[in-house]
Amino acid sequence: MAGEIPDLHAEIRTGTGKGAARQARRDGMVPGIVYGGGVDPIAINIPFNALLTRLKKGRFLSTLFNLKVEGQEDVRVICRNVQRDVVKDLPTHLDLMRLRRTSRINLFIHVTFINHEAAPGLKRGGVLTVVRPEVELEVLAGDIPDHVTVDLTGRQIGDVIHIGDIQLPEGAKPTIQRNFVIANISAPSGLRSEDNAEDAAEE
Repeated sequence: MAGEIPDLHAEIRTGTGKGAARQARRDGMVPGIVYGGGVDPIAINIPFNALLTRLKKGRFLSTLFNLKVEGQEDVRVICRNVQRDVVKDLPTHLDLMRLRRTSRINLFIHVTFINHEAAPGLKRGGVLTVVRPEVELEVLAGDIPDHVTVDLTGRQIGDVIHIGDIQLPEGAKPTIQRNFVIANISAPSGLRSEDNAEDAAEE
Protein backbone atom coordinates (compact mmCIF):
# COMPACT_ATOMS: atom_id res chain seq x y z
CA MET A 1 0.00 0.00 0.00
CA ALA A 2 0.93 3.62 -0.21
CA GLY A 3 3.56 5.22 1.90
CA GLU A 4 2.92 8.46 3.66
CA ILE A 5 1.40 11.02 1.30
CA PRO A 6 2.70 14.52 2.07
CA ASP A 7 0.23 17.11 3.35
CA LEU A 8 -0.37 20.36 1.51
CA HIS A 9 -1.99 22.97 3.75
CA ALA A 10 -4.24 25.64 2.28
CA GLU A 11 -7.05 27.98 3.25
CA ILE A 12 -10.20 29.04 1.47
CA ARG A 13 -9.71 32.25 -0.53
CA THR A 14 -12.48 34.74 0.10
CA GLY A 15 -13.41 36.83 -2.88
CA THR A 16 -12.74 36.07 -6.50
CA GLY A 17 -11.02 37.69 -9.41
CA LYS A 18 -7.67 39.39 -9.85
CA GLY A 19 -8.14 41.70 -6.88
CA ALA A 20 -8.44 38.83 -4.40
CA ALA A 21 -5.49 37.04 -6.01
CA ARG A 22 -3.31 40.16 -5.79
CA GLN A 23 -4.26 40.61 -2.14
CA ALA A 24 -3.34 36.99 -1.44
CA ARG A 25 0.13 37.54 -2.93
CA ARG A 26 0.58 40.69 -0.83
CA ASP A 27 -0.27 38.57 2.23
CA GLY A 28 2.47 36.06 1.41
CA MET A 29 0.14 33.51 -0.13
CA VAL A 30 -0.10 31.89 -3.56
CA PRO A 31 -3.64 31.71 -4.95
CA GLY A 32 -4.86 28.52 -6.51
CA ILE A 33 -7.88 26.56 -7.64
CA VAL A 34 -8.95 23.01 -6.79
CA TYR A 35 -11.14 21.34 -9.40
CA GLY A 36 -12.37 17.93 -10.53
CA GLY A 37 -13.64 14.98 -8.57
CA GLY A 38 -17.26 15.64 -9.52
CA VAL A 39 -17.67 18.63 -7.18
CA ASP A 40 -17.48 22.40 -7.61
CA PRO A 41 -14.07 24.11 -7.82
CA ILE A 42 -12.86 25.99 -4.76
CA ALA A 43 -10.46 28.94 -4.60
CA ILE A 44 -7.60 28.49 -2.15
CA ASN A 45 -4.46 30.20 -0.88
CA ILE A 46 -1.25 28.32 -0.04
CA PRO A 47 1.56 29.86 2.06
CA PHE A 48 4.24 31.08 -0.35
CA ASN A 49 7.24 29.79 1.64
CA ALA A 50 5.74 26.32 2.13
CA LEU A 51 4.95 26.05 -1.59
CA LEU A 52 8.41 27.26 -2.61
CA THR A 53 10.01 24.63 -0.35
CA ARG A 54 7.92 21.92 -2.02
CA LEU A 55 8.80 23.18 -5.50
CA LYS A 56 12.53 23.14 -4.72
CA LYS A 57 12.31 19.46 -3.75
CA GLY A 58 11.46 18.70 -7.38
CA ARG A 59 8.82 16.62 -9.16
CA PHE A 60 6.03 18.75 -7.74
CA LEU A 61 3.81 18.00 -10.74
CA SER A 62 4.15 14.23 -10.24
CA THR A 63 3.68 14.13 -6.46
CA LEU A 64 0.37 13.14 -4.90
CA PHE A 65 -0.64 15.40 -2.00
CA ASN A 66 -3.17 15.20 0.80
CA LEU A 67 -4.81 18.65 0.64
CA LYS A 68 -5.83 19.91 4.06
CA VAL A 69 -8.21 22.87 4.15
CA GLU A 70 -9.86 23.92 7.41
CA GLY A 71 -13.56 23.11 7.36
CA GLN A 72 -13.18 20.73 4.41
CA GLU A 73 -12.60 17.00 4.16
CA ASP A 74 -9.04 16.03 3.23
CA VAL A 75 -8.73 15.19 -0.45
CA ARG A 76 -5.99 13.74 -2.61
CA VAL A 77 -4.80 16.14 -5.29
CA ILE A 78 -2.11 16.39 -7.93
CA CYS A 79 -0.85 19.68 -9.35
CA ARG A 80 -1.60 20.20 -13.02
CA ASN A 81 -0.05 23.64 -13.50
CA VAL A 82 2.12 26.19 -11.69
CA GLN A 83 2.17 29.70 -13.12
CA ARG A 84 5.35 31.65 -12.43
CA ASP A 85 6.44 35.24 -12.56
CA VAL A 86 8.21 35.71 -15.92
CA VAL A 87 10.98 37.78 -14.33
CA LYS A 88 11.48 36.28 -10.86
CA ASP A 89 10.41 32.69 -11.76
CA LEU A 90 8.45 32.51 -8.50
CA PRO A 91 5.04 30.81 -8.23
CA THR A 92 2.04 33.11 -8.72
CA HIS A 93 -0.84 30.62 -9.12
CA LEU A 94 -1.46 26.87 -9.19
CA ASP A 95 -4.12 24.45 -10.35
CA LEU A 96 -4.81 21.34 -8.28
CA MET A 97 -6.93 18.43 -9.49
CA ARG A 98 -8.90 16.24 -7.10
CA LEU A 99 -8.45 12.53 -7.62
CA ARG A 100 -10.89 9.70 -7.16
CA ARG A 101 -9.49 6.44 -5.81
CA THR A 102 -10.03 4.95 -9.27
CA SER A 103 -8.03 7.70 -11.03
CA ARG A 104 -4.84 6.56 -12.74
CA ILE A 105 -1.83 8.85 -12.33
CA ASN A 106 1.91 8.83 -13.03
CA LEU A 107 4.15 8.88 -9.94
CA PHE A 108 7.80 8.16 -9.19
CA ILE A 109 8.07 5.08 -6.94
CA HIS A 110 11.17 4.17 -4.90
CA VAL A 111 13.09 0.98 -5.82
CA THR A 112 14.18 -1.27 -2.92
CA PHE A 113 16.82 -3.99 -3.31
CA ILE A 114 16.66 -7.11 -1.10
CA ASN A 115 18.67 -10.32 -0.51
CA HIS A 116 22.10 -8.80 -1.13
CA GLU A 117 23.62 -11.71 0.81
CA ALA A 118 22.05 -14.21 -1.61
CA ALA A 119 23.72 -12.68 -4.69
CA PRO A 120 26.86 -14.65 -5.66
CA GLY A 121 28.09 -11.69 -7.70
CA LEU A 122 28.09 -9.43 -4.65
CA LYS A 123 29.76 -12.12 -2.52
CA ARG A 124 32.59 -12.22 -5.06
CA GLY A 125 33.10 -8.52 -4.58
CA GLY A 126 30.85 -7.30 -7.36
CA VAL A 127 29.34 -3.84 -7.06
CA LEU A 128 25.62 -3.11 -7.31
CA THR A 129 25.22 -0.06 -9.53
CA VAL A 130 21.74 1.45 -9.27
CA VAL A 131 20.81 3.21 -12.50
CA ARG A 132 17.28 4.17 -11.42
CA PRO A 133 16.68 4.54 -7.66
CA GLU A 134 13.05 5.27 -8.53
CA VAL A 135 10.85 4.52 -11.50
CA GLU A 136 7.85 6.34 -12.93
CA LEU A 137 4.76 4.14 -12.84
CA GLU A 138 1.14 4.60 -13.76
CA VAL A 139 -0.80 3.65 -10.62
CA LEU A 140 -4.26 3.88 -9.09
CA ALA A 141 -4.68 6.88 -6.78
CA GLY A 142 -6.37 4.63 -4.23
CA ASP A 143 -3.63 1.97 -4.26
CA ILE A 144 -0.23 3.64 -4.54
CA PRO A 145 2.70 1.31 -3.77
CA ASP A 146 5.28 2.50 -1.27
CA HIS A 147 8.08 0.91 -3.33
CA VAL A 148 8.92 -1.73 -5.90
CA THR A 149 11.21 -4.60 -4.91
CA VAL A 150 14.22 -6.03 -6.74
CA ASP A 151 15.26 -9.48 -5.47
CA LEU A 152 19.02 -9.94 -5.92
CA THR A 153 18.95 -13.68 -5.17
CA GLY A 154 21.22 -15.58 -7.58
CA ARG A 155 22.49 -12.47 -9.34
CA GLN A 156 25.99 -12.79 -10.79
CA ILE A 157 28.68 -10.33 -11.85
CA GLY A 158 27.68 -8.95 -15.23
CA ASP A 159 23.95 -9.35 -14.63
CA VAL A 160 21.75 -6.48 -15.79
CA ILE A 161 18.35 -5.98 -14.14
CA HIS A 162 15.61 -4.52 -16.36
CA ILE A 163 12.15 -3.24 -15.45
CA GLY A 164 10.75 -6.38 -17.10
CA ASP A 165 12.58 -8.51 -14.50
CA ILE A 166 10.66 -6.94 -11.63
CA GLN A 167 7.31 -8.06 -10.27
CA LEU A 168 5.39 -4.78 -10.20
CA PRO A 169 2.52 -4.17 -7.76
CA GLU A 170 -0.90 -5.14 -9.07
CA GLY A 171 -2.40 -2.44 -11.27
CA ALA A 172 0.93 -0.61 -11.76
CA LYS A 173 2.70 -0.33 -15.09
CA PRO A 174 5.75 1.62 -16.32
CA THR A 175 5.16 4.89 -18.15
CA ILE A 176 8.08 4.06 -20.49
CA GLN A 177 7.33 1.27 -22.95
CA ARG A 178 10.88 0.01 -23.47
CA ASN A 179 12.53 -2.53 -21.14
CA PHE A 180 14.88 -0.04 -19.45
CA VAL A 181 17.73 -0.87 -17.03
CA ILE A 182 17.18 -0.55 -13.26
CA ALA A 183 20.60 -1.74 -12.01
CA ASN A 184 23.55 -3.98 -12.78
CA ILE A 185 26.22 -5.90 -10.93
CA SER A 186 29.65 -4.88 -12.16
CA ALA A 187 33.01 -6.52 -11.48
CA PRO A 188 35.16 -5.04 -8.68
CA SER A 189 37.90 -2.73 -9.95
CA GLY A 190 40.62 -5.27 -9.06
CA LEU A 191 38.95 -7.99 -11.09
CA ARG A 192 38.45 -5.63 -14.02
CA SER A 193 42.17 -4.76 -13.92
CA GLU A 194 43.09 -8.47 -14.01
CA ASP A 195 40.78 -9.05 -16.96
CA ASN A 196 42.28 -6.11 -18.82
CA ALA A 197 45.77 -7.43 -18.12
CA GLU A 198 44.78 -10.86 -19.46
CA ASP A 199 43.29 -9.28 -22.58
CA ALA A 200 46.48 -7.30 -23.15
CA ALA A 201 48.62 -10.44 -22.70
CA GLU A 202 46.49 -12.37 -25.21
CA GLU A 203 46.92 -9.57 -27.73
